[in-house]
Amino acid sequence: MPRSRIIIVDDHEVVRLGLKNLLEQYPQYAVVAEAGNAREAIKQVGMHKPDIVLMDIRLPGKSGINACEEIIKNYPQIKVIMLTSYAEDEMLFSAIKAGASGYVLKQINAEGLINSIEAVARGDASLDPAVTQRVFLEVRKAIRAEEASAFSGLSQQEKMVLKLVSEGNTNRKIAQKLFLGEGTVRNYVSSILSKLSVSNRAEAAAYAVEHNLKDYLP
Repeated sequence: MPRSRIIIVDDHEVVRLGLKNLLEQYPQYAVVAEAGNAREAIKQVGMHKPDIVLMDIRLPGKSGINACEEIIKNYPQIKVIMLTSYAEDEMLFSAIKAGASGYVLKQINAEGLINSIEAVARGDASLDPAVTQRVFLEVRKAIRAEEASAFSGLSQQEKMVLKLVSEGNTNRKIAQKLFLGEGTVRNYVSSILSKLSVSNRAEAAAYAVEHNLKDYLP
C-alpha cells in the first residue's frame, strides 16, 4: 500500500520536529518536506505534490487559511489539515470555507491526530471533538435563517393563510377560521402563490412544509 506523503507547516521548528518524529513512527506516512511560513509551504507543495498538508492556521505573513485556499485552488486533490492552538469560531469557519479537510487543536493527543490524518487520507473530513458541536450549531443557525428568509416576503396574515392551505383547508374554511371574506382569502392565496413563485395550492403547501412554516407562527 503506498504511503501518504505529508508536508508539515509550522513557524515553530520544535513543533515541526515533534510532528515529524510522531509521523515517522507510522510506516504508512512519509514526511516529504517542512515549511515555516505560507510562502514556503506553497513552494514545497508545488515541488512535492503531497497527499496531505499539516499546517498551522497562524503563520507569519500570509496566514495558513490563505495558503490553504491557494493550495486547494491549484491542487484540489491535496488534503489540508489545519492545526491551531485555540478553538476560534471565526478561524474554524474560515478554514472550512478555504477548503480544509480537517481542523485539529494542537492539544490533541497523538492517537487523535493520527486518527484525523487517517480520516482525511480516506477522503473524509475531520474536526476536533472540541469544535464539532460549534459547527453543528452554526449549521443549524444557517438553516434556521434560510427557512425564515423563505417567508420574509409574506405578511403575518399571509403566513396564517398559507398554514391553513398546507393543512388542506378550502378557501371557505380558511375564511371561517380567520373571520375573513372568501374573496379576501382568494386574494391572499393568489398573492402567496405569486410571492413564492409556485403554480398552485399543492406546491404552496409543499413549500410551507419543506421550510417549516409552523415554526414561524405563534
